[in-house]
Amino acid sequence: MTERLSGSPKAETFKSVVRPALLAELQFASGTSRAWSGIGTLHWNGEDWLGTGTLGRVSTVTETIDLKAVGARFELSGIPSDLLTHMVGEPLQGRRALLWLAFFDEDWVLVPEPVLLFRGFMDSVELRDGGQTSSIALNVENRLADLSRARVRRYTDADQQAEFPGDLGFSFVASMQDLQLLWGRNP
Repeated sequence: MTERLSGSPKAETFKSVVRPALLAELQFASGTSRAWSGIGTLHWNGEDWLGTGTLGRVSTVTETIDLKAVGARFELSGIPSDLLTHMVGEPLQGRRALLWLAFFDEDWVLVPEPVLLFRGFMDSVELRDGGQTSSIALNVENRLADLSRARVRRYTDADQQAEFPGDLGFSFVASMQDLQLLWGRNP
């Protein structure tokens, strides 16, 4: 899923001091949450990104030459316990998750063109309640994980109506099951 570093981000890696940052975007049903690995609010791409500082962590994002899905894990600790109720009731499976690698220059200005490291879907969440504060671990899966899922579709009118309301393409399938057609002669 990653693209090779080029342009401004690549030039930053050759400097004597490298200032990388991670930016995560999670698209929940109630709205999109954006966070980054620094402190304070970052303005990028027309959006505000909340800094997690040392409270946030992302597992290693790996890439293989094989056609297999490799996921990642986003963790956030030090969350007030009252905010956990928002995460518990939120339907998140199958929602988009994006992760970028960005760099800052020597003046702490964001270098243009952050690199998309991971694009996938949220899968499951683990909550750990520690009294005053809690932690959340969000497991995300690669888009390739969708290839191994069974497609449960039927050639029935009910299934067609669920996907395309008003379409009558399968409305006569059940009546055709025992239908005898005589071709080429009069009945």
